[in-house]
Amino acid sequence: MSEKMEEVATSYAPAALGAYSQAVKANGFVFVSGQLGIDPATGELAGETAGEQAAQALKNIKCILDAAGTGIEHVVRATIYLRNVEDFKEVDARYAEVFIGSVKPARVAFGNNMIPKGALVEIDAIAAV
Repeated sequence: MSEKMEEVATSYAPAALGAYSQAVKANGFVFVSGQLGIDPATGELAGETAGEQAAQALKNIKCILDAAGTGIEHVVRATIYLRNVEDFKEVDARYAEVFIGSVKPARVAFGNNMIPKGALVEIDAIAAV
């Protein structure tokens, strides 16, 4: 590794819930930690549905990437963790509203996960700088 690692943090996304960074910038990429659908203004989940929470999680990712000097359009990989796999279609619809470019990020989604704070969805991302 020729480049140092740099922590990325912004008050426009929820603070980390544990011993980790909101994101880390290294070697031309930004690695965004899993984001819940928490509204940073209230500290609470931004809705009761997986779709509402996914929309907020994606907003949080966008804010973190903006703070890192890149943007949501530079996401190359995302992972979606769902409490209920039945929510996939609803979450995918919200995801498709954000990733509108001709090249979509590589992605994987997992269902039947226990997610912190009783959340229904968590999303992490890797973006190019």
